[in-house]
Amino acid sequence: MVNSVREQLLASHDEFRRLAQEHAQYSQRLESLIEKRYLSDDEKVEEVRLKKLKLRIKDQMEMIEQEHRRERVHVA
Repeated sequence: MVNSVREQLLASHDEFRRLAQEHAQYSQRLESLIEKRYLSDDEKVEEVRLKKLKLRIKDQMEMIEQEHRRERVHVA
């Protein structure tokens, strides 16, 4: 069910799609930092910032999913 809701939102909800793309970009950048053996001080700060951004976006996406589920329950 989670996948189908997420897939529906990716197909039909512009804000959800934008958030998912942003989340993927942050994940990709974070992965490139994690692969490094040593991080500079700036990279350490960026790593923390990216983790916080990803978490905030994930929360926003979950709120949209919950709203979508509530709307579907009220319509049905």
